[in-house]
Amino acid sequence: MSVQKEYQGTIDYGDLAVTEGISVFDAEFDEKFDYDGDDLGAVYSPEQTRFRLWAPTASEAKVVLYDRWDGTPVNELPMQRDVQGTWTLTVAEDCRGLLYTYRVKVGKQWNEAADPYARAVGVNGEKAAILHLRSTDPQGWEQDVKPPFESPVDAVIYELHLRDLSVHPSSGIREKSKFLGLAEEGTRGPDGIPTGLDHIAGLGVTHVQLLPIFDYSRESVDESRLEDPHYNWGYDPQNYNVPEGSYATDPYLPDVRIAELKHLIQTLHTRGLRVIMDVVYNHVYDGYLIHFTKLVPGYYLRYKADRTFSDGAFCGNECASERPMMTKYIVDSILHWVREYHVDGFRFDLMGLIDIETMNEIRRQLDEIDPSILTIGEGWMMETVLPKERRANQDNAGKVPGIGMFNDGLRDAVKGDIFIFDRKGFISAGEGFEDGVKRGVAGGIDYDGAELRQFAVEPIQSVNYVECHDNHTLWDKIELSTPGASDDERRAMHRLASAIVLTSQGVPFLHAGQEFLRSKGGVENSYKSPIEINWLDWERCAAHQDDVSYMRSLIALRQAHPAFRLRTADEIRSHLRFEAAPPHAVAYTLRDHAGGDPDRHLYVLYNANPGALSLELPALGPWEVRFGGEHVLALQAGASGSPAAAAGAAAELPPAGARLEVRGVGVVVLAVPRPLG
Repeated sequence: MSVQKEYQGTIDYGDLAVTEGISVFDAEFDEKFDYDGDDLGAVYSPEQTRFRLWAPTASEAKVVLYDRWDGTPVNELPMQRDVQGTWTLTVAEDCRGLLYTYRVKVGKQWNEAADPYARAVGVNGEKAAILHLRSTDPQGWEQDVKPPFESPVDAVIYELHLRDLSVHPSSGIREKSKFLGLAEEGTRGPDGIPTGLDHIAGLGVTHVQLLPIFDYSRESVDESRLEDPHYNWGYDPQNYNVPEGSYATDPYLPDVRIAELKHLIQTLHTRGLRVIMDVVYNHVYDGYLIHFTKLVPGYYLRYKADRTFSDGAFCGNECASERPMMTKYIVDSILHWVREYHVDGFRFDLMGLIDIETMNEIRRQLDEIDPSILTIGEGWMMETVLPKERRANQDNAGKVPGIGMFNDGLRDAVKGDIFIFDRKGFISAGEGFEDGVKRGVAGGIDYDGAELRQFAVEPIQSVNYVECHDNHTLWDKIELSTPGASDDERRAMHRLASAIVLTSQGVPFLHAGQEFLRSKGGVENSYKSPIEINWLDWERCAAHQDDVSYMRSLIALRQAHPAFRLRTADEIRSHLRFEAAPPHAVAYTLRDHAGGDPDRHLYVLYNANPGALSLELPALGPWEVRFGGEHVLALQAGASGSPAAAAGAAAELPPAGARLEVRGVGVVVLAVPRPLG
């Protein structure tokens, strides 16, 4: 019998006499029991530990103390009912090192659960831990300095699963699968190539986005049996405010995972990299067993009219982000990661299930602390009982300014439908994808009315990507959709896809290993596949160092040219112009020192035609090759038709009215180099 079937129908939502006749499902419940204090959870000092629990439906509440993660209680202390549905207890002694849970009586049931506000836990997160958080700070933590960063469009995000990075036998990393593994410097792999942190920093990316590093369910990864090979991405939240123990060198010691994650973040900052957390506030690992349901049944999750869970996440449940105490919980959790761990950004899993008001409150409070903290998320249109007008999805992007959303329209235009595996896209000469590419190039904004329009109000809302942890890798998708093509032909398509991402307006996003044509052997959804499917293959990286160099040069191109990083929709509409191009090609110019670019004009050509192509260049002045000179065959200068060689990135092209001849799938960037002033 499954856990859900075993527990379904047995939930006691409490005695209405305790709540003065108000049901947990009533709007009046929120008005009466909304608590806005900042002291929920356990507040430790050597002299005392103060506990405050929000449990309005409970008739009794206790703190249960343990001295071992698998031991029996050493004490069970009654709590006192306090304001707005909270319960309090002060233990006037040094409780450091003890573990604790709450026991509450709801109706006729006694439920025991970990503290939702726990900031430290024992192995597998089943009991909260009491410790002094300052003892987990690495040396110099107070002086930790974030790398400089101005606008989301200046970011180049690199998405990474911690275990993927290091577990390959040739990674050269000692602390495999651990926070400390990513913090190792000077690691080398096959042929002496840099691996791990050195490899990532060498690419020139600005942000490392880590797949879930909060404490997730033991059903996915059991921290007590890490010697057994098992793998999971971790999208099954258990304790939102605590690092995952399987990434620590000792998951049994509550302080180790905290100290090692802080050391990692400090190291990344030192190397010029900011850190984005992948957070999952849309659902929990099990709606019946989670601490929320045990402590306040019926409140934190969404229910249909028949009292079954709303399940837009397809994970069994959804978090009721719109209810005030769940909103508070999510906001408090985000601020905890910022203040305690110096996290620089958040990627919201299935953000379309979170309400607009909560997302805006997160953005408002982050702006008060540090406006450079990124907020991006999956703005998919999901079915849920939350009204459509309240969902933080692409349809409502205008209601959540400052929050980016993944641009699946650009993704599918570039490489083809992700769910129809053999469907071609623009890079593989699929038919009719030019406008889809143009929409992404323009940053997803309303560029030309209905013709070129997506969801974004400003370019910072368009997160541009062609590969992420979900679905097939770009290389695997290309293989599936191009039978008969050679690896060299596929490599050209792959490079073009990455070039489109890095030269489009908006926020570019890369998946770890994309730079060396990462493959998962055709596995589409590898969330619990063996590590051999998921690991970063450093032998493949060594074999594709020319592709790594190509990605590095694309990132450098973007960083050298502010024209690719325009801040506003008005700037894009003023400076970006699409130029004439044949089918399977897209051309555009960025004119008049766009964004303060050192070059007066830029011309960009995405060519998915494998053969030769001839185009007339805009009459803007003498052009030079900035990127992609290997694709430039020749030029013809006006009526005389006299050819001029155009080999190499420094080749000078004829003046206005020239024709450009190129060959091969790829990107070419030209410039009119007139200095400002």
